[in-house]
Amino acid sequence: MIIGNVNANREAIIQIAVLGDYKNIKSVKAVIDTGYTGDLMLSRAIINELGLTLRGLQDAILGDGSLTMFEMYAGSVI
Repeated sequence: MIIGNVNANREAIIQIAVLGDYKNIKSVKAVIDTGYTGDLMLSRAIINELGLTLRGLQDAILGDGSLTMFEMYAGSVI
């Protein structure tokens, strides 16, 4: 079972732990998106703190239908 809460913007929030390249762990709050595709968006600060390695670039279609490119990093949610 996943336990979380709903914020003032009516977003479902859960706490997750992300494992970095050097086996360091960072606890972060995550907004659950109904269009979830298996990817996790992290801030640049968290990416740097965890020492995640850039794996490449990926095109993505946003909710408004526009196309944008994102950097993809390797990491694990535990």
